[in-house]
Amino acid sequence: MNARVQMFARAKELAGRDFVELTLPDGATVTDLRRALAEAVPGMAPLLPHVMIAVNLEYASDGAKIPEAVALACIPPVSGG
Repeated sequence: MNARVQMFARAKELAGRDFVELTLPDGATVTDLRRALAEAVPGMAPLLPHVMIAVNLEYASDGAKIPEAVALACIPPVSGG
């Protein structure tokens, strides 16, 4: 399946773009998505264990399946004061 992942904050900076296009196997999980992102954007690998992945506007656990035609987002941790 083709997946388009929207990047935010530090993930967007590391990717150098707003979206990352990936090909995932059918039945892929959020863990598979993290692996594919690490392969597509190696500079993101250290950040990926700490990001939240949103599937259709809801945070998803690593074991969550990714359906076809879904909205995906990679949201790194943020800090502020």
